[in-house]
Amino acid sequence: MRVLTVFGTRPETIKMAPVIRAARDADIETRICVTAQHRDMLDQMMEVFGLNADFDLDLMRENQSPLSVAARVLEGLGGVIQSFRPDWLLVQGDTTTAFAAAFVGYHERVRVGHIEAGLRTSDKWRPFPEEMNRRLASTLADLHFAPTRRAADALMAEGVSAEQICVTGNTVVDALREILQRPASFKDARLSSIKGRMVLLTAHRRESFGEPLEQICWAACDLLERFPDVSVVFPVHPNPHVKETTQRVLGGRSRVILTGPLPYPDFVHLMKSAALILSDSGGVQEEAPSVGTRVLILREVTERPEAVESGWATLVGTSREKIVEHAAAWLENSERGIPRSRENPFGDGQASGRIVRALQQFS
Repeated sequence: MRVLTVFGTRPETIKMAPVIRAARDADIETRICVTAQHRDMLDQMMEVFGLNADFDLDLMRENQSPLSVAARVLEGLGGVIQSFRPDWLLVQGDTTTAFAAAFVGYHERVRVGHIEAGLRTSDKWRPFPEEMNRRLASTLADLHFAPTRRAADALMAEGVSAEQICVTGNTVVDALREILQRPASFKDARLSSIKGRMVLLTAHRRESFGEPLEQICWAACDLLERFPDVSVVFPVHPNPHVKETTQRVLGGRSRVILTGPLPYPDFVHLMKSAALILSDSGGVQEEAPSVGTRVLILREVTERPEAVESGWATLVGTSREKIVEHAAAWLENSERGIPRSRENPFGDGQASGRIVRALQQFS
């Protein structure tokens, strides 16, 4: 059996890496094609997990749009498929790379496996464009690797046959377990010298650009004023819309550490040591239960309600007042809100093996 994995961003790399390792351990001929939708962050993750690309579309351009990314994937991936002729094309998640690659696989008559299938908010604009990317990928996939039972139910409600769905858990748990076994060693010395408690903040989604991100940043300022023992660490996404607002509101403030995107091991150990995480990231909602840290979701809706139902996450939106209210309540009495169950709603760290076995059985 021949498998071609296609990915182009930091989160995809994290979640695809353990699958690639499991496939190779099972003696499956596996090749990696990167689109480089996010060049620098992709390369960083490839190094962390010891991966090398067999094919590199190198399509990232300055100020690119999702449509331009999709166009270049549609134009460039067909030749890779024709040269390798895989039995399966694997895509992950809800990126523009994932949708466009699945569409090319369909045109090349290659079976498509969709990892992390079935996540839904039922609002096509939130998150944008991820909600439609994953819905469209589902219409093209031949095998759906749902991370949870809820995700599998969503797929069946849309008409996907139960025989085409495999509930696996989320591969990010597999990746996290590997990273947590490595010792913490921060490359940025500021992260090793934080006094008191630390709040980890991330915000990068397109729907957060503008006023929502302003509100998030000012909420961080309010928390710093209210809690003198708290520092805020914000790994800033390189998108200019994020960098400008973040630097203008938070730059130069005492007890604020602004960094570029962090090496994944550094970020994982920061999550583990944080008193609280504030984030609009989907992946962080899955990672927080694995490291045992509470997360406030800076979004109006989430496609990962399991995080909220488990008690590890709270949906708070982007209102300055609401963020401060919930964060302050947690920082003032964190013991009261610790989930009774330590069980991770996103799996047991064995998702990659289940995906590989399903591919073998379906062939």
